[in-house]
Amino acid sequence: MPNPESSVAPSAKLASAAQNVLAGGVSASMRFHPYLDRPLYLVRGDGAVITDVDGKQYLDFNMSNGATMLGHDNPATNEAIAKGLAMGTISAAETPFHEQLARTLTEIIPSAERVRFASTGSEVTLVAVRLARHVTGRTKLLKFDGHFHGLTETFLYKSDDAGSVVPSSGGVPESGADDVILVPFNDTPAFDAALAQHQGQIAAVIVEPVHYNAGCIPPEPGFLEHLRSQTTAHDIVLIFDEVLSGFRMDLGGAQSYYGVTPDLSTWAKALANGMPLSALTGRAALMEQLAPNGPVAHSGTYSGHLLSVMASIATLEQLRQPGLYDSLLETSETFYRDMQRIFDRHNLPVVVQGLGARFGLYFGRTEPVRTYADAFGHEHEFNRQFVLGCLDRGLYFHAFTRQGAPGHCGFSLSHTSEQFAEALTIIEDVSATLGRSR
Repeated sequence: MPNPESSVAPSAKLASAAQNVLAGGVSASMRFHPYLDRPLYLVRGDGAVITDVDGKQYLDFNMSNGATMLGHDNPATNEAIAKGLAMGTISAAETPFHEQLARTLTEIIPSAERVRFASTGSEVTLVAVRLARHVTGRTKLLKFDGHFHGLTETFLYKSDDAGSVVPSSGGVPESGADDVILVPFNDTPAFDAALAQHQGQIAAVIVEPVHYNAGCIPPEPGFLEHLRSQTTAHDIVLIFDEVLSGFRMDLGGAQSYYGVTPDLSTWAKALANGMPLSALTGRAALMEQLAPNGPVAHSGTYSGHLLSVMASIATLEQLRQPGLYDSLLETSETFYRDMQRIFDRHNLPVVVQGLGARFGLYFGRTEPVRTYADAFGHEHEFNRQFVLGCLDRGLYFHAFTRQGAPGHCGFSLSHTSEQFAEALTIIEDVSATLGRSR
């Protein structure tokens, strides 16, 4: 007699088993794919291709949420990690390689007069604000609607329907809202009004210079320059959160691409091609306030873990190749243009917005997305149909939520022209199907 369990896919079995041992069945909430109703369980990554536990292969257009900039299983990165393993997996100690990597970052990042390593993006954004509060003697933080700066209490606030600042997570104290000012991105008058209202109280302005966490919303011309001039005029520390924008469109990140240098900036994700490493960079006068030279606390056993440092050195060596970003920008512009043409050809209301290696797809829109409020109008049911159609044909897009702004998509330097062409063929097929049903 046939065993009914033998027809159950390994992914379904694993999803069921995980619910009994992992909180919510996952190790991180955003790994849950709302359109699959489970995570995508992977067993292999090779270049631009991932393989799941069911044995199905996909062209990957998530790339570890943007961390795997060089592609999965990069040979040079693997070799560097192996070298670190051979040294004995050193933790809680400095090595010559830490100085080497920090020196490289000071050479390529405009804001990097000094560097401090950590493990996650959440950690360095928190330390950046702590540092700003110390040097200014102020407590208030200005951030922009929908911009994501990690999962510490400092940043877990949002605007409610009445425009008040409220916690965006359970367990976050309402009292912290008094120190958070929320302003729409790309809204210069609203920003200026907030500075005037809270004059002499704001320690820092923190911004995603490109709002990738809502897909891809670039700054309006002159907006970053305005932030720079006004924060300087009001003695406010300007922080660029380049955890996602770092190395996407320029070796020195968005600050290099747009020619606007912040006081502090934070880096992670693509810094070490998928290995856990983050960095805080900034002006020496500010950075030297960190312990042990100054009174601002920061340390950690795993901060700047050797294996991640080795991976980062190898990653940046590859990213520093002459002409690489010229080629990347040409490839990305062509790919985004061709995707938009496909959606337009099938009369589908979809807007493609991208810069460098990350992009957003906004379903249910025909006009450019300038603000978080624009992105919030994204049609998730339309997105679900598209993503599931692509998954069925072997093209992977992650989905982060069932409501609100869409997440970001992206490619790596390992994606070949043939793979971009294959992706466009799949998108054409899915779009044709959707076009006939709308």
